[in-house]
Amino acid sequence: MDSAALLDTLGRVVPGASFEVARSIDVTTVYVPAGGLVETCQALRDAPELRFDFLAEVTAVDYLPRDPRYEVVYQLVSTSNRLRLRLKVRVPDGGAVPTVSGVWPAAGWPEREVWDMFGISIDGHPDLRRLLMPEDWEGHPQRKDYPVQIRQPPKIYEPLQIDEEQFRRSLARDRMARLGH
Repeated sequence: MDSAALLDTLGRVVPGASFEVARSIDVTTVYVPAGGLVETCQALRDAPELRFDFLAEVTAVDYLPRDPRYEVVYQLVSTSNRLRLRLKVRVPDGGAVPTVSGVWPAAGWPEREVWDMFGISIDGHPDLRRLLMPEDWEGHPQRKDYPVQIRQPPKIYEPLQIDEEQFRRSLARDRMARLGH
């Protein structure tokens, strides 16, 4: 299925939606408005002639100083129809996209990575928190305006100190618990 046929099929299964084909040298690429992302993804997954059943990747690109600044990119694969599709959503600075984890549960971690690295909010995400950076990290390191030479003091934690007798008692207590006593 070529780009034109895929876009025609997409227009049929998501009536009233607006799509824009992007130039690409390898994979059909379509811009989708953020408001229609979830509906479009559900149609891509459920339509028999499409059946995009595998979300291979979710990532983002920072195009500073362009407006809208970001693009969130979804790489999709239809294993049964042997098709590939790249969806892109334009996101302004401070904007958000809805989660597609309800369509493809595997989107959970890559969406967290997009938020962690770029600071793009994922509306409705069930567990939006840091994934790659420490919880107390400030900023989002993949943004083009992120300071490269940042210095954060290391956090030093004291190791747990117990004597040999406490260790032996703990070990014995653990063995008894595993044996059901």
